[in-house]
Amino acid sequence: MNTNHVFALNRIKSSFEKLNKKRLKKKYITLYLAIKECIHKVELPHLWIVPSTRTLAIEMNLSRTTVVKAYELLSLEKLIVPKRGSGYSVNFSPNTTLVSKQTKNQLVDNSLYPELSEKGYAYLNNITLLDRESNKGIAFRPGLPPLDIFPVNQWKNLLNIYWRHVKSSGLSNSPSSGINALKINICNYLNISRNIKCEPDQLIIVSGSLQSLYLISSVLINKGDAVILENPTFPNAHSIFKSALANLIPVPIDNEGINIEEIKKWKTLNPKLVHVTPSNHYPLGIKMSLKRKKELIKWASENKALIIENDYENEVNSNQGINPTIYSLDAEDRTIYLGTFNRLLHPTIRLGYMIVPKYLIKTIEAIQEHSHKFVSPSIQMVMSQFIEKNYLYQHLKNINKVAQEREALFIALFNANTTKMAIEKKPYSSLHLLAIFKEKVDKKMEFEIIQSLSKANIVVHSLSGCYIGNEKKQGFILGYSSVRPTIIHQKVLQMTEIINELLE
Repeated sequence: MNTNHVFALNRIKSSFEKLNKKRLKKKYITLYLAIKECIHKVELPHLWIVPSTRTLAIEMNLSRTTVVKAYELLSLEKLIVPKRGSGYSVNFSPNTTLVSKQTKNQLVDNSLYPELSEKGYAYLNNITLLDRESNKGIAFRPGLPPLDIFPVNQWKNLLNIYWRHVKSSGLSNSPSSGINALKINICNYLNISRNIKCEPDQLIIVSGSLQSLYLISSVLINKGDAVILENPTFPNAHSIFKSALANLIPVPIDNEGINIEEIKKWKTLNPKLVHVTPSNHYPLGIKMSLKRKKELIKWASENKALIIENDYENEVNSNQGINPTIYSLDAEDRTIYLGTFNRLLHPTIRLGYMIVPKYLIKTIEAIQEHSHKFVSPSIQMVMSQFIEKNYLYQHLKNINKVAQEREALFIALFNANTTKMAIEKKPYSSLHLLAIFKEKVDKKMEFEIIQSLSKANIVVHSLSGCYIGNEKKQGFILGYSSVRPTIIHQKVLQMTEIINELLE
């Protein structure tokens, strides 16, 4: 019997037995009322397939005629409807008929339950800082690569090969920090692409940069510990450390990267961490100079601090070999290097990595064991093969070509259709652009524009939302690379029309 039918049958049996004690005259009436009660109580959810008349008759020791009559009554009330090839399915959506659990909970006195932890409240209050995904489409959401050129067939073939050859032992638990084959291939990839030399056991496989930051904050941050952040920065980084109850120190950037002299002013707070995006500062696109990287390493050494080098989108920048990573320059093993495949391949892959100082490896693995356990082994093995077979390099080449074409098109269309904002020129490529207001706009108007664009299925992120404190540059962060040229034409014209209209 279908498992779904077993669950449904148990519900119906229980309800039938209760009603049967009332000794109603007709069995089919009792059965009809029993199923109806299950449907109204949402014990049989909307669209759930009910057992066939034959199955229900056999399992409940009833005549099939009895079951058919009960189903006929339910059909007349449209509580069940025929489903081609599957018998009948439930047709009842409670909507306002039933009070949801959430509504009920709002009526409950919270003082009757244990109070949330201080960190629980912090994470709850800071959820609005996150750049959460929207279902409004992909134009012009930042953080997305050209999704339409992802080699789906290559990935599908690798996944099929994995499942064709996987052994039963491979279906058991997996190492929390990641599968060794993937670690080795990432080490080789980083050695070739970024001149980073590390050992596989230093690599921690995660679901993305956000999880990396969560693990780091859990390992190192106590309430009140000072953490230095670039200002502006990723709202997600801001949210994670603020929720960890850290004392956030926003430090401005100049044309060489984070301002070291400003960092030195906070020496008395003994900062534990500094989070930077040196390859391509988010969101302003400034590349940290070699001189500034060496100064940052020297500062960290003198202050017993760690550097988080978030090297997102380094693959879409040019001439990387001229400017080495902080990790490769650091001789004291005090740099945590973050990378992600979510921004290169597609967000649903949920796969990233970090290289951690050796003294942190065991602690981070312990936290992983206590939380998410491990990333799916099948995804890890497919990613390992994707790197090993050179598919990643080929895809990165395609990404850069497509992104450059779409970037040029986007900029030309945007600048030609509005005089209210301008695309800020950057010396380096990335998968997002900044559109800056030419005149000061109040926060209310900025919000109104974002909302109006959202109604037109256009997603933009607020530049001012990346700042900590009051000194804010106003504009929008726009992701262009995931949008096909024909849609870029359509959506840019729609976007500029909305901007022009609201700013007139």
